[in-house]
Amino acid sequence: MQYILMDLEWNNTYAKKADGYINEIIEIGAVKLDSELELVDTFSHIIRSQIGKKLRGSVKRLTHLTNDDINTGMPFTKSFSLFRKWIGNEETVILTWGDGDIRVLIENFKYLNGIKTIPFLDKYCDLKKYFQSKYKCTKSQQTGLLTAAQIIGIDPEKYIHHRALGDSMLTADIFKAVYNENMLSDFVCECNDEFYSKLLYKAKVIRNIENPLIDKKRLEHICETCGKQCEQLAEWKFHGQFFRANFYCRECDTTYSVGVRFRKLYDKVEYRKMVSVIEPEPLTDETKE
Repeated sequence: MQYILMDLEWNNTYAKKADGYINEIIEIGAVKLDSELELVDTFSHIIRSQIGKKLRGSVKRLTHLTNDDINTGMPFTKSFSLFRKWIGNEETVILTWGDGDIRVLIENFKYLNGIKTIPFLDKYCDLKKYFQSKYKCTKSQQTGLLTAAQIIGIDPEKYIHHRALGDSMLTADIFKAVYNENMLSDFVCECNDEFYSKLLYKAKVIRNIENPLIDKKRLEHICETCGKQCEQLAEWKFHGQFFRANFYCRECDTTYSVGVRFRKLYDKVEYRKMVSVIEPEPLTDETKE
């Protein structure tokens, strides 16, 4: 077994054939580790742009790549053909920090090569998801590479940021620091039809309160102070992806503003709730009378 830690840089550009914008890959970097997590080799290519001829200003500032770089790099197909050979025939798990790179890679293979799957992807692991599970990070925490490095005591300043090889080297060192064979196996998936269907499924916000996928229990509210059931003051209204209503706790004389969002994912419904206390308006001379 070997592990490939891969990172991509891309440039958002208009694609005439797609009649819309696409994230075109402009650089690939990767680190190869053996079964003992020892460094075997690295891979790094700047990719010649075939869709957009100019980099966005934000991409230039982050990567320090220039328009000349992406106009003289290696063509996408040749670069990833070499990458496939570089991986070799050994059983391989490819890991990225978050699944964004894999989504973009699928998009590029489809647009530039006319295929819907990644030829060299047999087993995959989202290292970010593994890390968040291991360190019990909440969904609201933004666990980027730098944050993850700081959590486990790796100095992120030793790496070149926002360049594919530098970020893949940091990803590899994080991987080695948090590696647990048994735990990791739960996050490694076979890249079959279901993998692609699940990865490319676009989550949909449920807008109809009567949708049978909605768990009605989620539409109740328990007072955060006394723990008793609150009284709903008005019908649910949908606004800004959330169903919204006010609730009142008689025991605590507290009114809550409650927002609930339901999103249909590939194989489940994601639930999110936001609650705030509605403070009573201060008394004025008129209200005192």
